[in-house]
Amino acid sequence: MNTLQQYGFTERISRLFVTQFPDSRLSPARVVRVDRGRLVVAGARGLVHVDAYPGAVTGDWIALGSAGALAPGDFAPPAVVGLMPRFSALRRKKAHDPLAEAQLLAVNMDIVGVIVPIDRPISSNRLDRTLVAAWDSGAVPLVILTKADLSSRFDDVVAQTVERAGSAEVITTSAESGDGLDELLIRLHPGQTMVLIGPSGAGKSSLANSLAGKPVQNTGEVRAADGRGKHTTTARELIPLPGGGVLMDTPGLRGFALWDAEGGLEVVFSDIAELFATCRFADCRHGPEPGCAVQAAIDTGILERRRWLSYQKMERELV
Repeated sequence: MNTLQQYGFTERISRLFVTQFPDSRLSPARVVRVDRGRLVVAGARGLVHVDAYPGAVTGDWIALGSAGALAPGDFAPPAVVGLMPRFSALRRKKAHDPLAEAQLLAVNMDIVGVIVPIDRPISSNRLDRTLVAAWDSGAVPLVILTKADLSSRFDDVVAQTVERAGSAEVITTSAESGDGLDELLIRLHPGQTMVLIGPSGAGKSSLANSLAGKPVQNTGEVRAADGRGKHTTTARELIPLPGGGVLMDTPGLRGFALWDAEGGLEVVFSDIAELFATCRFADCRHGPEPGCAVQAAIDTGILERRRWLSYQKMERELV
């Protein structure tokens, strides 16, 4: 397996590349990491550094060509000459800047691994938001419970997470003991990419090291007082795995403001959408009106009030 294949190059990507860039002088590569105006890219001949290209981020498939016309016999360093269209993209609104454009967290991934650490109280709002963005990205969400060896609340947290994850699958793991790692790896097929998304100290880097079978990321201690950890991962980076899959570790996220994720909202809260259809009036505002199916579901315990408030808040964000 050459370097390009180690980073997810498949027959499908090859066909798409030829369609997008029919010039035989161009070669495919993938952005492994972005380093201050330079890109580390994986090509057929290995990892190389090239100048940054407008809009290129970790995970992008790119076309490499010559940096310019040279005299016969001179060596031309490779340069990015184009980006392939992305088949998936995970976005969020930049924190504290409501007018900013979307921040790309990951591109060209097949699975979004939503990290939920078992050793601290579950944040239902964070899980809801991350799942909405994950479903909207074009990839498949997978909820990954970490640190199973550190919690006495194991059964309760697992049950709560399964209930709140909806149609997303939930896997319980421990990087320390190795539990759940094989179950996780069999879901990442050769050539596929999985991004890990979660808060600092959630165990993303430890999980990445265990899946890779070697230390590929630094890990740090988590404060016992508040469960927060240091940002041991400082940049998004692709990590090839022994089975042919590719992992993308990301820095911890303190918050997750949604960006243009109406499709994901409909998937995560499909139960609420079904209730809307059974209200007595078509223009029901789902408040004190008679015959409101939403309020009836809340009163009878079928729908958590927390879940309804979470839906309303995210819906307002997306308007």
